[in-house]
Amino acid sequence: MAHEYDLVILGGGPGGYVAAIRAAQLGLKTAIVERDKLGGTCLHKGCIPTKSLLRSAEVYRKAKESDEYGVEINEVALNYMKVQQRKNKIVAQLYSGVQHLMKKGKIDVFAGIGRILGPSIFSPLPGTISVEMNEGGENELLIPKNVILATGSRPKTIPGLHIDGHFVMTSDEALEMIELPKSILIVGGGVIGIEWASLLADFGVDVTILEFASRMIPTEDKEISKEMERVLKKRGIKAVTDAKVLPETMKMGTDVSISAEVNGAVKGFSAERVLISVGRQANIHGIGLENTDIQLENGFIRTNEFYQTNNSHIYAIGDCIGGLQLAHVASYEGMTAVAHIANQEPQPLEYTRIPSCVYSYPEAAKVGLTEEEARTKGYQIKTGKFPFRAIGKALVLGEADGFVKMVVDEATNDVLGVHMIGPHVTDLIAEAGLARVLDATPWEIAQSLHPHPSLSEVMGEVAWLIEGKAIHG
Repeated sequence: MAHEYDLVILGGGPGGYVAAIRAAQLGLKTAIVERDKLGGTCLHKGCIPTKSLLRSAEVYRKAKESDEYGVEINEVALNYMKVQQRKNKIVAQLYSGVQHLMKKGKIDVFAGIGRILGPSIFSPLPGTISVEMNEGGENELLIPKNVILATGSRPKTIPGLHIDGHFVMTSDEALEMIELPKSILIVGGGVIGIEWASLLADFGVDVTILEFASRMIPTEDKEISKEMERVLKKRGIKAVTDAKVLPETMKMGTDVSISAEVNGAVKGFSAERVLISVGRQANIHGIGLENTDIQLENGFIRTNEFYQTNNSHIYAIGDCIGGLQLAHVASYEGMTAVAHIANQEPQPLEYTRIPSCVYSYPEAAKVGLTEEEARTKGYQIKTGKFPFRAIGKALVLGEADGFVKMVVDEATNDVLGVHMIGPHVTDLIAEAGLARVLDATPWEIAQSLHPHPSLSEVMGEVAWLIEGKAIHG
């Protein structure tokens, strides 16, 4: 049976379902094709479940440290099964919410695998969607005026390292562990690897990170990376940089052993489990791209600033186009694509205004250019750095590690970037994001009164510092 739509979206993650809601609000007859569950990786295998585990890890750590706060707890025990149950309950609640939003928006949802067909009797252009329904039976045929590809991504693997889901895992399998190992090797010290290292260490697992680059979280400002590595090591996490894993050396027994070339020397490592965390790759196979004029670049779909592909009625957003693979980015890209479809003349997204976060302990967050990026782009800059140890609320919380760093254009005094590491910075970064949108100066940020005592005072302090009028620094 054929169904006609103004817009069909392949993928119901935070890019796809948000785009669908916006399209429905604009009066477009809309459908989503989702092979698994609405909410995508973010809700089921990424953002939400990992942050639930991180929260449980934080509570467990705080309970063990309670004596420092004058609270004496005789016995602290971890029930990891309950940790998993709580995670699953949160995911189920949010999943139900997304399903409700689809019904509220009168958005049709097809549970199955969607593929783009070439020109046919239904359309002279590629874009008709064949849906192989999950429940079997005949395929559904969707005939849209426009298509948005929001097919997301999956964990990358390393050639030669077999993922068996138990001894050697990606983050997908790690989320489903029913019991914790005593030790783990994490291959990859990027955002995902650092978050897993942090939560597992809090749960009492012996953690070693092997990072190929010369520093942990190499996409962050260098000073943030240095501080993160310092605090991780203080917590007992072994962080090894310049480590090239040698897949052919992996052996499985009671433990998993593998060697890595570290600064030219081969060293052996072993643990009960290995977690591969080396980035994500686009889900672009089996969706019919060969029937279109869509071009790929480094394994991702290439688009223009409004997310149009070479077939102008087919758009692509989110992880499948690469760039910043973040849920909030996918959502915004989806809304921009829909606005363009609806002839609303949207402004292209400015990616240096997008905050990104690391939800480890300590947390890290950034928006805009790093110091190195700003210099590479030719800016003459000035920087300021203010420590959390000088913020009263940080001492009250018992979390005084870290700082906020601001990068400013000397010529215009505009804030080019803000980089944070420390308590609750994944919440504090929103103010810096607004500063980037408004092209704010440090003086303007300092004019916004930050309540005392609060962690937000750190933004005012670093702004005054750059103005040469530091109060507590």
